[in-house]
Amino acid sequence: MADNEHQIIFKPKPAEPPPPATVGVIGWLRENLFYSWFSTVVTFFCLWIIYSLLAIAFDWGFTKAVWDAQTRRECLDKSPDGACWAGVKVWFSSFIYGRYPVEERWRINTAFLVIVAWLIPLWLKQVKQKISIGITAVLVFPFLAAYLFTGGERSWFSTFMVTLAISVFVLNWIHVVFCITTTKSLREVLVNKLNLAGHHESTHKYPVLGFLALLMVIIWFTVLSSWVPQYVGTDKWGGLFLTLVIAGVGIVFALPGGVILALARRSQMPFIRVIAIAFIELFRSVPLITVLFMAVTMFPLFLPEGTTLDKLVQAMVGVCLFAAAYMAEVVRGGLQAIPRGQYEAAAAMGLSYWKMMNLIILPQALKLMIPNIVGNFIGLLKDTTLVSIIGLYDLLRMLNATGNHPKWIGMHTETLAFGAVIYFVLCFCMSQYSQHLERKLRTGH
Repeated sequence: MADNEHQIIFKPKPAEPPPPATVGVIGWLRENLFYSWFSTVVTFFCLWIIYSLLAIAFDWGFTKAVWDAQTRRECLDKSPDGACWAGVKVWFSSFIYGRYPVEERWRINTAFLVIVAWLIPLWLKQVKQKISIGITAVLVFPFLAAYLFTGGERSWFSTFMVTLAISVFVLNWIHVVFCITTTKSLREVLVNKLNLAGHHESTHKYPVLGFLALLMVIIWFTVLSSWVPQYVGTDKWGGLFLTLVIAGVGIVFALPGGVILALARRSQMPFIRVIAIAFIELFRSVPLITVLFMAVTMFPLFLPEGTTLDKLVQAMVGVCLFAAAYMAEVVRGGLQAIPRGQYEAAAAMGLSYWKMMNLIILPQALKLMIPNIVGNFIGLLKDTTLVSIIGLYDLLRMLNATGNHPKWIGMHTETLAFGAVIYFVLCFCMSQYSQHLERKLRTGH
């Protein structure tokens, strides 16, 4: 007992905090910018270059800039060394809408607000069945957008699809409201009501939803049948509006088209595999401008005499095929990155080919290829500037058209700088969303 009483108990010394100069902002600066004398010299040299460029740009774009003027000459008289942002202000609406009639531009704004509202639930955590909402936006919204953008007399099929799009949009938001307020979907709420009434779930849940959708379709069909908007030809479309339409259609078609082509290229059936390889290699072997010229000038020669096609539709078809061919190789790379054990495990479970691809292989492959997929989308958005060569007034052509106007002749730098900012914002947002998806799905290591 005596020995135990005199035992010395050693307690570990508490860990001391790291030196202040090695953590936080100061630590980051020392580690990345000032870790040696040579690094310090390079850092100060780069800072001097950046400061000089920013000072020149600020002086040209703000200090000496002209914000109010009626002509390019007036800008030069006020400040010959500054930017003429007055021209950008005068032409701003044309940069956004092109030559679309001013009194009808509310239709473009309405379609934009509808698609934004349609996609907002995809970012709400409480909302269930987000895949269904996204699929409906892809499948039925284009009919509503085309009806609003073009107008004019429509067939009963077009009117029906527009009413279906509006009805689905309303049902989606009713579903969102139920998800937020009751933490249950619209279908679950209706099923619970039917169960309380003594009905069997599997027998009545779909007819109730179907009846509600049918009722809304009838109402909207009756309303829209009596409204005929003014016809606006695609030759009047232009600016950022046209750029987003072409890029949006190309992006929506590229991913499913690329998946189909990638699966066809890996098919065990020789005929399908050869057709897919020929298609992919053909479109990947020529530049996009060649595809656009073929679609606009050569393809109509193979049509019956008297048949005319819309130039915008031809351009969008060419862009879609071109984007699908490039996306097919991205998807194929993802499929090859999946270990063979995944295929063997799916086959051992007795899954069919399509179930294996839909449930196991494709989700993993697409998740791995998120950076490449979004990179293709960004490239496609920038490639839409090529449609200006075939006579379409996209954003780039509208920017260049400003400098050819008699009142604003020679004004190119300011408009191109404005266009560069727009493209940067769009591409940056797509890049940031890609990184958000990677973090959400935990694709990094």
